[in-house]
Amino acid sequence: MFNKILVANRGEIALRVIRACHEMGIKTVAVYSEADKYSLHVKFANEAVCIGPPPSKDSYLNIPRIIAAGEITGVDAIHPGYGFLSESAKFAQICADNDFEFLGPSPEIISSMGNKAKAKETMKLAGIPIVPGGEGILSGIQEAKIKAKEIVYPVMLKASAGGGGRGMRLVKSEDEIEKAYKSASQEAESAFGNGDIYIEKFIEKPRHIEVQILADIHGKAIHLGERECSIQRRHQKLIEESPSPFVDELLRKKIGDASVKAAEAVGYVGVGTIEYLVDDKKDFYFMEMNTRIQVEHPVTEMVTGVDLIKQQIRVHAGHKCPDYNSNYKLRGHSIECRINAEDPSNNFMPSPTKITNFHMPGGKGVRIDSHAYTGYEIPTYYDSMIGKLIVHAKNRDRAINRMQRALEETIIEGPKTTIFYHQKIMENHDFRSGNFDTSFLENFKFKPK
Repeated sequence: MFNKILVANRGEIALRVIRACHEMGIKTVAVYSEADKYSLHVKFANEAVCIGPPPSKDSYLNIPRIIAAGEITGVDAIHPGYGFLSESAKFAQICADNDFEFLGPSPEIISSMGNKAKAKETMKLAGIPIVPGGEGILSGIQEAKIKAKEIVYPVMLKASAGGGGRGMRLVKSEDEIEKAYKSASQEAESAFGNGDIYIEKFIEKPRHIEVQILADIHGKAIHLGERECSIQRRHQKLIEESPSPFVDELLRKKIGDASVKAAEAVGYVGVGTIEYLVDDKKDFYFMEMNTRIQVEHPVTEMVTGVDLIKQQIRVHAGHKCPDYNSNYKLRGHSIECRINAEDPSNNFMPSPTKITNFHMPGGKGVRIDSHAYTGYEIPTYYDSMIGKLIVHAKNRDRAINRMQRALEETIIEGPKTTIFYHQKIMENHDFRSGNFDTSFLENFKFKPK
């Protein structure tokens, strides 16, 4: 087992990893920017090292400074969390070159799964269903037009190196394709340094379903059920739950088995997520693989009883996967709301400011993952998420009711937040009935207080 782990991240995920490590008897090192000097992950780590000024490129994305922090504190492993360098093959390789265990898959897997076109090709070879479309990178606008005619409009142009909804364009007819291709490519080049584009059939009114996987160094992989992630805005998730109200036992087995097959086919090690689009006929198609812990991992923990961070650390230390898959059942229902410092009444404009009053709910089946507190100054440089509110109950109806109660008890004063927006979603008939897809928020009528 590892003696000391450096957490190369910030905010709630850094605190989450530190908590797991301390329960396992593992010492921790926090790294922080000057803007995060008073963050809780800095306070609760055994050691803390400032790695630079607030901008991410000068701190949380600065590989030499993170490696130096690891060397001076004598860590034997580095946990990347999510975001920042978590899916950087270069960072994973540099960790290995400096004799640090990178708590994620190999650089080769990160690289192959990070390239969406290559990932699709890999999954197709493994027998995993993929969205119909032109295979590989498009050579230009003309090939895009030819491929679009073959697979029939509507189509989706996607950045090969994309993520977070950037470099994606829906195209409904040929006269839209040139403009869409250019803008997607330019956006991808600006965001990722790679303007490569691929094309696929647009699945109308799909569900966004993802499967949690865990794999060890001995070639064994298991899945821990699915998460429903269809409630999203501009391809950013707002609410996640497990199990999905749409997935029945047959689909759960099919999509779970496919995910295990996919993980074992690429020699995956650690925690990861395979994301699918599922149509109204319950046919599923591989979308992407996330080679890291997910923001929404707590809902899986709540319905399985598995601590994913601890298991992640254990498999990288050489332990075998626990054999949950042979006999586990998802227990009850869990829902997570991402509470962001954003103004829903003003196009979700970020609201970074000082929190003047911070009260989180409690009671049975309520969990809070947050790094915030009264007096905490939300930095302008990073993601706007204040924390995650997670509930668990016997069934979905009770979980929704519990989430409503928990949201009512949540008090965050100072910044504008998404709390009231979440409350209104919980009240919505289509959401409560489970009758929704990824377009839900496009038609959601929100009236601010």
